Amino acid sequence: MARGWESKAVEDQVNAHEASAIESDNSSAKLTDAERIRQSEIRSLQLSRSRIANQLLAATNPRHRTMLERALAALDERLARAT
Repeated sequence: MARGWESKAVEDQVNAHEASAIESDNSSAKLTDAERIRQSEIRSLQLSRSRIANQLLAATNPRHRTMLERALAALDERLARAT
């Protein structure tokens, strides 16, 4: 079951990356360097959040789950500040 969740998440990440690549091709000439860096950071945070969320689904150890939940909260906070 964990493998099914993981492959679905990877598929979602690939689709999101392709969509953002198309979007960035259309608007990359209009963005400043600072905006490109900011968008890259946001994408990186989103991918990290997705990876942590997938690990949380499979985690069984309570301490590991707590660590992942804290990491997820920290990523959510950083994403909120970045957007």
